[in-house]
Amino acid sequence: MSGPEAEGTSGPEAGTSGPEAEGARGLRFGYGTNGFANHRLADALKVIAGLGYEGVALTLDHDHVDPYAEDAARQVARAADLLRDLNLAVVVETGARYLLDPWHKHAPTFLHDERATRIDFLKRAGDIAADLGAEAVSFWAGVRPPELDDDTAWKRLVDGVAEVLGHATVPVGFEPEPGMLVNDIADWRRLNEDLGDPELFGMTLDIGHCRAVEPLSVPDCVAGVREHLVNVQIDDMRRGVHEHLEFGAGEIDFPPVLDALAGYTGLVAVELPRHSHAAPDVARRSIEFLREAAR
Repeated sequence: MSGPEAEGTSGPEAGTSGPEAEGARGLRFGYGTNGFANHRLADALKVIAGLGYEGVALTLDHDHVDPYAEDAARQVARAADLLRDLNLAVVVETGARYLLDPWHKHAPTFLHDERATRIDFLKRAGDIAADLGAEAVSFWAGVRPPELDDDTAWKRLVDGVAEVLGHATVPVGFEPEPGMLVNDIADWRRLNEDLGDPELFGMTLDIGHCRAVEPLSVPDCVAGVREHLVNVQIDDMRRGVHEHLEFGAGEIDFPPVLDALAGYTGLVAVELPRHSHAAPDVARRSIEFLREAAR
């Protein structure tokens, strides 16, 4: 079932887990903490687990495990304890908006003159992912600065990602992000080839992005890259518009998408970073929708 009518479909009671929560396709659903920005991390994880999600996409940020805090090690240890006690799997996300620069969103990236700051952050993120027992650490390229030519931007990206991979001990999910230097799946394939198809290099795929920018249908996009997936984000979108929407508010028919994910064993985490104002209700509607779609 898809479309607005599916949002009101009742599912299992909150707090259920196991095969019923996973749905008929055996997928493991998670929720992103960037959609719980107004909650303490401990409270967010308890709500997510209480609704029956099996994992969490943890965005490192000043309020949810800050890798630059004086007590960063304590924060990581506390997060690890919470995840274990709540039986939540985890992937580490690195899309915090102003963690590295209070003036400029998502800056600096691999493409800026100050790219060493981004590379250091991603190495720290990889270390935290290892300490948490995370399934993957996820990141993206960044937007090309207008003064930077394409060849220089691409070289900086390849060199920077190679440096991060050289430090990594957990799988890296590189995400094609609309409007960034690696905008789509074709760009990801080019990057993977230029890196030499490294063992730890995989893909983070946002299902909504497939509808927004890819030429193929969403299920065909998923099937075409399934072997490379180490992390999946899920949300609804409309063609040509990069806006993360609740399920049923966009144009995606989700049962065929979940069919296309058959055989993928990683997390499928809801990605609604602008819905923190109503996080518990949105998370509840999302898991009910996904359970129904997975039947």
